[in-house]
Amino acid sequence: MNLRLSFWLGLLPALVLAVGLPWSAPAQADSGHPAAARLGRSAAPAEAAGDARVIVQYKRGAALLAASPRQPQHAAALGTRLALTLSNGRVLGERMQALRGKGLSSSALAARLAAQPDVEWAVVDGRKSITAAPNDPFFGAGQTAVTPVVGQWFLRAPDSTIVSATNAVGAWDITTGSASITVAVLDTGVRFDHPDLASKLYAGYDFVRSAIEVDGSGGTDADASDPGDWNSSCSSTRSSWHGTQVAGLIGAATDNGVGVAGLGRNVMVLPVRVLGACGSGYDNDIIAGMRWAAGLSNDSSCSASSTPSATCNPHPARVLNLSLGGSGSCGSAYQTVITELVAANVAVVVAAGNDTGHAVNSPANCTGAIAVAGIRHAGTKVGYSNLGPQVAIAAPAGNCINVAEGSECLYPLMTTLNLGSTTPGASGYSDSFTHPSLGTSFAAPLVAGTVALMRSLDATLTPAQIKTHLQTSARSFPATGGTDGTVVACRAPSATDQLECYCTTTTCGAGMLDAAAAVNLAYQATLAPTAAVSASTSAPTAGQSVTLDGSGSSASGGRTIASYAWAITSGGSLASFTGATNGVTATLATSAAGSVTVSLTVTDSAGVSRSTSTTLTVAAAPVATTPVTSTTSSGGGGGGALGLGWLAGLGLVVIALRARRPRVG
Repeated sequence: MNLRLSFWLGLLPALVLAVGLPWSAPAQADSGHPAAARLGRSAAPAEAAGDARVIVQYKRGAALLAASPRQPQHAAALGTRLALTLSNGRVLGERMQALRGKGLSSSALAARLAAQPDVEWAVVDGRKSITAAPNDPFFGAGQTAVTPVVGQWFLRAPDSTIVSATNAVGAWDITTGSASITVAVLDTGVRFDHPDLASKLYAGYDFVRSAIEVDGSGGTDADASDPGDWNSSCSSTRSSWHGTQVAGLIGAATDNGVGVAGLGRNVMVLPVRVLGACGSGYDNDIIAGMRWAAGLSNDSSCSASSTPSATCNPHPARVLNLSLGGSGSCGSAYQTVITELVAANVAVVVAAGNDTGHAVNSPANCTGAIAVAGIRHAGTKVGYSNLGPQVAIAAPAGNCINVAEGSECLYPLMTTLNLGSTTPGASGYSDSFTHPSLGTSFAAPLVAGTVALMRSLDATLTPAQIKTHLQTSARSFPATGGTDGTVVACRAPSATDQLECYCTTTTCGAGMLDAAAAVNLAYQATLAPTAAVSASTSAPTAGQSVTLDGSGSSASGGRTIASYAWAITSGGSLASFTGATNGVTATLATSAAGSVTVSLTVTDSAGVSRSTSTTLTVAAAPVATTPVTSTTSSGGGGGGALGLGWLAGLGLVVIALRARRPRVG
């Protein structure tokens, strides 16, 4: 009896391990909302190391609020708790106040306060500055040094007159762009000597072959400057300096007290010369230039310090602007290269074309391209712009409607220009008389500049995400404001010319470009919350319940997580939720073997969401087995007591063995 008891007591530890009795984990301290203490983009440029300024919001029902629920002044209590010298600042609401601290930085104090159990969030008390318009003399309205007197109207916030203005000034409140972002301009080349471009250009490359070359250089070389595109075969009487105009709209040096502003402001421009005489170019030159611009043709030794060559682009662009095109459907060659570029995370912005309301040109009509139509200042389609379902968005293209022949063109797009007639002359700017900038060629770079600002905030944005942001943020087309009562809604393109008309979402894209709103969407995406899931087990057995925990999720920029949403995204027949699916935790009951994927979507207090998922591998439940028992009447079976018959038999065997044992002589 005692032997048997000792035996089972000895096995008890092993049985505990085998059965898996639950052990309580130590409780974790409430970490508060440390993400809320992260500095926002609008924080002061530098923090005073020993002078902290923080804004705090206390949790509803916090014990600290009991004494003065409407006048939170809790510096003393928090200072004692944290062993810090704190002083009360302004009361900012029933649960919000400003605090000052000594001996640490604002971000350090915010982090420590955010970790307190009665604090909902704590953020740095940052500084803001007035938003000043750039000091480029031709930017604002009312300047008289050059016409048009409206200046760069298309960069300002829209109003009842300039309905289609892009609100670039609003985008600049969020970002003025980064020099780490490069926009390639595939065009006639640029004038490197223009004072508003000289500091904003990379060296680039020339892909124009001698057949359409105008400068006698004999073919491709490392000189992307524009020699002028006029020759005796052109229908025009002067060089266009087209690439210089496009480059200025994207990236003219801004706030430098000279000339005009560029929508992309601080981004860099990479000139790629693919158009020669009369502003024309061969497809193979253009396609080669597109691949080179993105760095797809770079050899293994190419680096940022390399000299440009046909197989080395030291500064690959992630945005390409093509203010060019031709009639017809998208050919296989262009579709192949655009597909390749999109796969390499390169956004390709292309002008829809200027064929008086006909079908979108190629390569703007290729899948993956961001096609841009042109609209007047009033928001109607400008007469020359093409249109169709391939258009992604519309942007100002300049117009002179309602102006008598020889009079001032009121709403062109003012940009950088060379004033030479056929060969390079003095640097200057487009104006309202002899050099107005008009065309979808100049609508496209406004979109490309906006994309560059978006990528300045988040370089990982895919072309599809960029297009979605542009279209989601676009402003609706107006249904009034046309030149006269004869203006009608735009229709699908046909062989018939289609002049000014009221745009629709099937003809001119999703709406009018709103640079500020598009850039804000990109900015909000950088502040998206982090969704995190942990599971009580990632390999449950069928029939076992799994606790899913989303408490590791966090918000940023002073925000908090406002809601949780759990869902089964695959394997729904193998498991189901047994309770609420909108809490920080959820319980999943498994029923059969296989893989089950569960997603968690968290939404922050600003309405921005992010999702994540986790996959559980459910094992089959073990098959129950029946213990083997003795069939004799005397056996106890299994671990029972020894029967008397069995003992008697054993005794007889022992006696027989002793009888046969040899005796010692």
